[in-house]
Amino acid sequence: MQSQGMTMEAILRQLRISDATYYKWRKEYGGLRIDQAKRLKELEQENSRLRKVVADLTIDNSILKEVTRGNY
Repeated sequence: MQSQGMTMEAILRQLRISDATYYKWRKEYGGLRIDQAKRLKELEQENSRLRKVVADLTIDNSILKEVTRGNY
């Protein structure tokens, strides 16, 4: 769209993307190629999933410790 002479503001308006969202994306992904951005997103999702697993295991571990102490 820029190659057709449209300004960034006009492009964002047409795509219904807010200025704040655009600048946030540009700050986060600006220097990355598309494949790198996709890989980063996949790693962030995997990291989130693993954090949830660790939280669940921590709770399970805490419960098992209480049961073995007889504090149930």
